[in-house]
Amino acid sequence: MTTAPSQLEQDLAALELSYSRTVDRTLVHRDSLGEVFLTDLQPLGTASYVAAAQLPRSHAYYGDHLLSPNVYDPVLLLEACRQAALAGAHAYFSVPRTDKFILTHLRVHLSRPDRIAVGPTPCQLTLHVTTSNHYVREGRTNGLDYDVDLRVGDLSIGRAGIGLRFKSPESYTALRLRNRDQRPLPSSADHPQPGSATGAPVEPYRVGRANADNVVLTGIEVAADTLTAGIRTPGSHPSMFDHPQDHLPGMVIAEAARQIALYGALDVRGMSPSRTYPTDLAVTFSRFGELDSPTTLTAVVGERRDAGRPGEGASYYTQGGIVELGDESTPDTDRVPVRVEAHQDGESLCLLTLDLARVRTPR
Repeated sequence: MTTAPSQLEQDLAALELSYSRTVDRTLVHRDSLGEVFLTDLQPLGTASYVAAAQLPRSHAYYGDHLLSPNVYDPVLLLEACRQAALAGAHAYFSVPRTDKFILTHLRVHLSRPDRIAVGPTPCQLTLHVTTSNHYVREGRTNGLDYDVDLRVGDLSIGRAGIGLRFKSPESYTALRLRNRDQRPLPSSADHPQPGSATGAPVEPYRVGRANADNVVLTGIEVAADTLTAGIRTPGSHPSMFDHPQDHLPGMVIAEAARQIALYGALDVRGMSPSRTYPTDLAVTFSRFGELDSPTTLTAVVGERRDAGRPGEGASYYTQGGIVELGDESTPDTDRVPVRVEAHQDGESLCLLTLDLARVRTPR
């Protein structure tokens, strides 16, 4: 039986989104055109709009993974959401492009990673963005919270959320100086080599990477189910620091959390990074991460839950393998939950939670 398309599906089909070129890089606060993934932006009601993004099959940072079969990076999907949120703020909520933005939270849940397996053509992603909270002060938008429905074709493959707060350059600088007791703001341009951490860098394969330049963990220690590590500050990295920053970006902390979670899944639960995929990542930020203070991550790896009887979980075929996932009615799936907290100078920067699912090849 054929199901009639929903109203949303009809509305999205009527928009005829373009994937032929990227949007203006200043809309998404990027210096490099190679770091822009958004290709279109169109309104859909007063509190909703639609963005298009093309995900690259090969990328020096987002594509550097050992996962087999290969699936698009969930951190890349978060970056696409971040770009869609920023572009919408400028295009539809009159936020000046000169404004500075502050991340308050990020989350992504992927229910159908089989639909974002890396294939022979770039993935065309549709982002249906709804603003759940609109903060206004003195007639000026100073904050937006977004819910994002991630779609490939006519299928929803997951959901994401993002919170942004906006400040003029002057008020942003004043805020940062207050946070630092009036000490001058640092710049990532002064950290061309990874710094602000001690101990040996982690071997790339332990965090699912091939290129050591993309590893941000150092000095890792494991005690039972708990791990601690430092974060390197790769100020010259062309993706993590596309342009100079005065703080440790939230997206870098999210990447560090993913890496320590994968390390823990391997070391504590025996799950290979080449067969482990983060289907859920959520983070709430409580303060700025400073570039000139060491950052410590503490991760607690939960119990590995073995797959249940056939039919209890959902198994989705990808190119070359199967992504085993559960549904809400099936808690007994092959997953590992990981809780991560980032600290600086004895204070919490943020809390992160991840859910790692096993990817296996067919028998």
